[in-house]
Amino acid sequence: MDLTLKRHLFYETSHSPSLVEIVGHKAAKRIINFCYIANPYYPTPAMMRDLAKNLPLLIKSYPSSQPRLSQEHLAKVLHLDPARLIIGNGASELIAFIEETLIKNIGIPVPTFSEYLEKLRSHRAAHLYWLDPKKDYQLDLDAYLPWIEEEGLSSALVINPGNPTGQFIPLKQMLRFLEHARKLSLVIVDESFIDFAGDPVPSLLAHSDDFENLLIVRSMSKHCGVPGLRLGYCYTANERIPKTPSPGDPGMEHQQPGRILLEPPPAHGSRLSRGPAAAHRGDALARGAAREDSWFPRLSHRGEFRADADRERRETAAELQMQLLERFHFYVRDCSNKVGMDDRHIRVASQGRAKDIKLVRALKVLARERDQKSRSRRRTSRKRRRK
Repeated sequence: MDLTLKRHLFYETSHSPSLVEIVGHKAAKRIINFCYIANPYYPTPAMMRDLAKNLPLLIKSYPSSQPRLSQEHLAKVLHLDPARLIIGNGASELIAFIEETLIKNIGIPVPTFSEYLEKLRSHRAAHLYWLDPKKDYQLDLDAYLPWIEEEGLSSALVINPGNPTGQFIPLKQMLRFLEHARKLSLVIVDESFIDFAGDPVPSLLAHSDDFENLLIVRSMSKHCGVPGLRLGYCYTANERIPKTPSPGDPGMEHQQPGRILLEPPPAHGSRLSRGPAAAHRGDALARGAAREDSWFPRLSHRGEFRADADRERRETAAELQMQLLERFHFYVRDCSNKVGMDDRHIRVASQGRAKDIKLVRALKVLARERDQKSRSRRRTSRKRRRK
């Protein structure tokens, strides 16, 4: 299958452009999208049938004007106080709401999810805390908090697991950090990928009522496997943050699917299919790529791994991305436009063992071709020296 790529789209956004926009609807169906992480085991077939059955109602009905109903439904599933929930059209909308209305200044570890840098009311509000690539971009909370205090900041951001780094901070360390950070006006903890970090899920939700300055951001797109539906919520005991109405009331196209996706068991079996998703977390990717000398994979707690492109040949992540897309029809994330990362990192989101193995095979093919070219260059070089 020959692909006609709209390459200019890669330079027009800080995110990865939509696969459909790049290659068109027809070609996109035949490409495996490793760019975005989404639970490959969810929604279940039964849920998909329910969603299809409800489609006529969704497109013919006006959305509810009562965000309280969605809050109560979600709170029942999560066993939380509905009055402390904020529901929006995806985590990105909620991030914009938070940063435009609540943030005076904030510490942001970088590299990070670009929305936290782009949605601030003023870029001067962002104070960047640079993570060390030699330490695998790990956020050291014991060093981060003193830096926040030295900078005189009122707010701090922690993404756990990290985006795009995938680095995971255990629950005990997070709780200790929050204890020491009580003086801050606001601590934002983005847990959009926490459901992939283990089973049981090591979330702060069960402890959030103990910290008045804590605001948890969650994206349902990832663990529910529905990035196209734009579902997200926040939870906080902070009384100065408005809970209702929501910053953007989810429309019927979000509300009804949200209710189906969050039906408690036994209606649809394992509610979030967490077991399989948390269990493999891209193991096939890590094991396969680890045997290749051209990449140095770092398995994350998000079902992803990062890898360095081949530095010997000075190949960039963008070049590797294009090779995988054009030759093998695999779409991976080039992290070159992430603040704090160079042009040698790709990110790959696991799409289940069968598809992951196909990607590993493609990486092996590329590695063999590089080895052959390298040997050929060395032979040519020796011949020239002999002459």
